Amino acid sequence: MRIGQHQLDNKIILAPMAGVTDRPFRELCRKQGAGLAVSEMLSSNPRVWNSRKSKLRMDYHNESGIRSVQIAGSEPLAMATAAQLSVQQGAQIIDINMGCPAKKVNKKKAGSALLPHPELVRAILETVVDAVDVPVTLKIRTGWDPDSRNGLEIARIAEQSGIQALAVHGRTRQCFYNGFAEYDTIKKIKQNVTIPVIANGDITSVEKAKFVLDYTGADAIMIGRGAQGAPWIFNEINHYLTTGEQLSSPAKAEIAHILLGHVQALHGFYGEVMGPRIARKHVGWYLKEQDQLGHFKRQFNAIDCPYEQLKTLETYLNK
Repeated sequence: MRIGQHQLDNKIILAPMAGVTDRPFRELCRKQGAGLAVSEMLSSNPRVWNSRKSKLRMDYHNESGIRSVQIAGSEPLAMATAAQLSVQQGAQIIDINMGCPAKKVNKKKAGSALLPHPELVRAILETVVDAVDVPVTLKIRTGWDPDSRNGLEIARIAEQSGIQALAVHGRTRQCFYNGFAEYDTIKKIKQNVTIPVIANGDITSVEKAKFVLDYTGADAIMIGRGAQGAPWIFNEINHYLTTGEQLSSPAKAEIAHILLGHVQALHGFYGEVMGPRIARKHVGWYLKEQDQLGHFKRQFNAIDCPYEQLKTLETYLNK
């Protein structure tokens, strides 16, 4: 799997997820076998670039692996400026978000709200591609709603505009994350364009990963929610695709090591105030099977001190 001049280690990619795929999580998923980890989206609105949250998102220097940065917006020139800024900050691939279904994004005519407007899509893609000297990729959904799946039309525009890889989530915007992803549209897109196609949606197991690759013919798969609380899914899928054999689930001691290291990295990255707050959702994902009644979650979420968080979590895991 290649994106421009970049050769990926494998065909399993971490999807960009707002508020999730921050630098600590990207680094962890790469260590756990992701061939590429795409950043959470950066708004093309320069008025938000000076916020602490944006500044944390915008520094990609010295990050391991291939640095792919996602940008979101609806104005071609603003998107081009955001792409240029990201490259200056260390991005090696620019990814354009036309798949986010969130209302706060869509009401600005960004994310998947762009899909019903092919000419604006073309203008954004061509302007961004012309503005930077790194590969530009695109992430979309299959359309706005089930009655207007125009994913193939958008894919052809992407190919004509110089996009070098296309990720497709197998739902429309109006489906949000409800029901099941469909892969027929992704298969049709793969059959009709020559750029690499990445299949996304509901890939949460090694068996599902192989099925989606085989059914769609996609060049790669993208894992989103399936990696939350289980970053080792990349190693498991890669092993299965390579050998045809199931890799044993990580031992409890290994999971504890990964989880504690992840929380510690969040504390270091965000600081002693925001770090513990960000850690809460990740710990909830890791322990959702063990703590189904949420007793530990409530206890953990009440802790604000980084040291106390780690101490309490370690005690729980040891038990």
